Amino acid sequence: MPVPIPRQRAIPAVESGQAQAAPQGGPSKEATPRKEATVDNNTATQLTLLVIEDDPRGATVVPELLDPTGRPMRVRTARNLTEAERLLTDDVHCILLDLALPAPGRTADDDELAVLRHVLELAPRHAVLALTASGDSERGAEAVRVGAQDYLFRDELDGRLLSRAIRYAVERKRSDTAERRLAEGRLRAQENRRLERGLLPTPLLEGSSLRFAARYRPGRSRALLGGDFYDVVRTPDGTVHAMIGDVCGHGPDEAALGVELRIAWRALTLAGLCGDELLGTLQEVLEHERSDDEIFATLCTVDIAPDGRRAGLCLAGHPSPLIARPGRPARLLPYDNNGPALGLLPGARWPRMQVELGAEWSLMLYTDGLIEGHVGQGRERLGQDGMVSMIRRQLSEGLRGEELLRAAVNEVRSLNGGELADDVAVLLLDREG
Repeated sequence: MPVPIPRQRAIPAVESGQAQAAPQGGPSKEATPRKEATVDNNTATQLTLLVIEDDPRGATVVPELLDPTGRPMRVRTARNLTEAERLLTDDVHCILLDLALPAPGRTADDDELAVLRHVLELAPRHAVLALTASGDSERGAEAVRVGAQDYLFRDELDGRLLSRAIRYAVERKRSDTAERRLAEGRLRAQENRRLERGLLPTPLLEGSSLRFAARYRPGRSRALLGGDFYDVVRTPDGTVHAMIGDVCGHGPDEAALGVELRIAWRALTLAGLCGDELLGTLQEVLEHERSDDEIFATLCTVDIAPDGRRAGLCLAGHPSPLIARPGRPARLLPYDNNGPALGLLPGARWPRMQVELGAEWSLMLYTDGLIEGHVGQGRERLGQDGMVSMIRRQLSEGLRGEELLRAAVNEVRSLNGGELADDVAVLLLDREG
């Protein structure tokens, strides 16, 4: 075992928090709180060590320490956890903790690693070295299991050993942090795939002659899905039901609520509900499931008769669908009886309008992200009129189905001068005569 080395360096009172700093040949280079520090052998960043140890002599000391560049490490010392919390700024790279230090509110009969657990809660992003009595390897190993990067024996410290242990602990903490973030990223990706399946399901159109296409594009600040959702199902009587909706907001809670509303709509539709009765039930679901009373959702539902020539339309604060037919310019379906968004008015009603579709048509349902993008650098927005003109032109160019939706979303983005602020969801149903 190494021969014990006498303590060699007293920590200056200014770094221990015991006295005010005095100027010594120029301004201090000590990093300020809240500034993130990194360890890189190719930079001039100094390693900073915070020693938390209750020294009855009143002068905590450690051997002289050198960082990877050969310069002395900066060392601060704290004699209790209250003082340590004040000295624990973001430029501290490693903590050397005496496991014999009492934890706040703990007695000797409590968890012997209570002080370590307290420090790990206090400094979850910092590397921690546990300092224990000589030969107490069992306690040291348990400290590593709890969360310390390594342990050292108190009376066997020397500068070389401690310097190497600090560098190892910092690199291991950085590696552990990167690995944890990678695992969290994978978990989020899995959760987002499940969320995507909930928001953008496979349509149930078996037995129908209608063709289906859909397009979804997240808004500028998100690479993932937001609160837009849609669905299409065919009931046993041959009616095709389509829906598109938008929960206000863009967070995970709004997306989860969109999934719940989409699943509830499919279940209620397959159970035979439609129109006002269906939307009233969906409002009850939203009111019970939303995290805030201010959250609402817009919705558009269409039920297409088995012969494909007629449809019922209900709008809950949502833009009206666009219909295109051969020989006629594309236009919006009537929206005079548009009801309120779900979640705004208790006891609201949503009239069901009967619309004639004809023998051959294309019906496009969309969320407001498609029409609220800007046109150029000014304040002007595309709007519904601009969207209708755009779709008319693209149809005249022979675009149909997936190709039409892709071109529409791309052009809206281009007119906006980049990614749109809101999510865009569009679905298209086509019937050939």
